[in-house]
Amino acid sequence: MSLQSQLESGKFAITCEFGPIKGTDTHEIIENIEILKGKVDAANVTDQQSSILRMSGLVTATLCVQGGLEPILQMTCRDRNRIALQSDLLGAWVMGIKNILALTGDMAAKGDHPQAKDVFDLDSVTLLNTIMRLNEGFDLSNNELKGKPAFFSGAVVKVESNTEASEELQIIKMQKKITAGAKFFQTQAVYDAKSFERFMKRVEKFKTPVMVGVIPLKNAGFARFMNANVAGIRVPDNLIQKMADAPKEDREKTGIQIAAGLIKQMKPMCQGVHIMAIGWQKKVPEIMAAAGL
Repeated sequence: MSLQSQLESGKFAITCEFGPIKGTDTHEIIENIEILKGKVDAANVTDQQSSILRMSGLVTATLCVQGGLEPILQMTCRDRNRIALQSDLLGAWVMGIKNILALTGDMAAKGDHPQAKDVFDLDSVTLLNTIMRLNEGFDLSNNELKGKPAFFSGAVVKVESNTEASEELQIIKMQKKITAGAKFFQTQAVYDAKSFERFMKRVEKFKTPVMVGVIPLKNAGFARFMNANVAGIRVPDNLIQKMADAPKEDREKTGIQIAAGLIKQMKPMCQGVHIMAIGWQKKVPEIMAAAGL
């Protein structure tokens, strides 16, 4: 069953994430595909995540298709103008890629090529609108296509906000993305079930599937780094302390247990879970098993 049919039928969906490699040796990609296929409903393929150069996400997603793992191709607006984005989208459809996650993207200055120029001809909302237009059979200049795609488009939403105004802005952005064609949402990592429940009550009126994002904690330093550097993520002090108190040999197990516990708590509140096991892709089946998925 495809991700689209899974979500549209109201069934709980499971996705994960892995980034393309920095180089040309695809053995790790093929290995991850073999581990994940049949376990998750789809896997996000990142697009130069954190503005760090990696192999093409389009090529990596194509390898997923060939290996029997349904991909969700992330597309950012940082590196390509509207011509290149539309070209890659049409190519993705021909290669069997059905799902797109539209993202604005991080500034190039944050990555490993800080001298690179940002494009940002479009943003996540206008990219979603572009995908919707392609699905209708036309490009952004209203030229008719010879054959059209039928992408299942998604977007990202931030659950944690520092102020009421910031939270309200996220709800407004979410509504704009739905109007532009978003059919599902994956959240940034959530570590507070009560906060997530409050958010879900606010957005249930949109009647659009939401998949909660979970990043397994590797250690206390990793948690503190996310709190300090990743907007929209807040790891509570009690979880940081739990990781700090865990013996070194038990930290991995503790991180998996925390992730599984969060999934169990939030599963009844949403339509799916997105497991972002950064560097731990091979642990995704173990996290799923611990969460009873």
